[in-house]
Amino acid sequence: MDLDEFTKRIVEIRDMGFIESHRRGDTGIGKTLEDLLGITENNISGPDFGVYELKSSRRQSKTMTTLFTKTPSPRGAIKNLVDTFGYKQRKGSSKMKQTTLDENNLESSNIPLEDKELHVTVDALKLNSVGLQLALEGDRLFFKNNKGIEAYYDRKTLQNAFERKYHKLIYVIADRKKERGKEYFHFDEAYKLEGFGFETFSQLIREGILKVDLRVGHYPNGRVHDHGTGFRIMPEYFPKCFDKIERIL
Repeated sequence: MDLDEFTKRIVEIRDMGFIESHRRGDTGIGKTLEDLLGITENNISGPDFGVYELKSSRRQSKTMTTLFTKTPSPRGAIKNLVDTFGYKQRKGSSKMKQTTLDENNLESSNIPLEDKELHVTVDALKLNSVGLQLALEGDRLFFKNNKGIEAYYDRKTLQNAFERKYHKLIYVIADRKKERGKEYFHFDEAYKLEGFGFETFSQLIREGILKVDLRVGHYPNGRVHDHGTGFRIMPEYFPKCFDKIERIL
């Protein structure tokens, strides 16, 4: 299937109105769209059809999506962040909740390094609960703090991380509704997206729309474990991260 064929078929799918989800849960929207387009589901990294990857989202979703994950530079930065700003690790906890030192009634300096974790959201609007804030200077995005800890991303690193995950993308948005416990989708908006737009990306950071989740802990042997430091955004803003945006539906 090429782009022309996709465009024709997505119009036909739009005209079908609301369609019952082919699978329960978060992945139902992607599975339903793939089935309607005749795309075989697989877990192999690469284009879903032609040179394009396919991504879909619920328009009313209040859940942020992970744009990509990337550990900050320089080497050892993630360890320095958790060692300095981490709090006592909740052993056995299956949930990564944002926690402050005040909530734990503990002083960071008194906690053994191997017992620390750091699961917090960082944005550019204000210092978060542990004293971290995103800031931009030239072509560099860094974690602003008053402890002298250096942790940053440069433009090239961000571009490479972004383009490894997204080359050429078709992004489809659907309205959703629930009836008698079943979810239904109406696929009525689609974009062709290409390239990394650093200027727009930076503006989304400044506005607090694009955030970074630090998710760092320790293995039982004390070694630092980065669970996936992720750049997160609400689905409605996802297309703005790209350099070229073309609406096709």
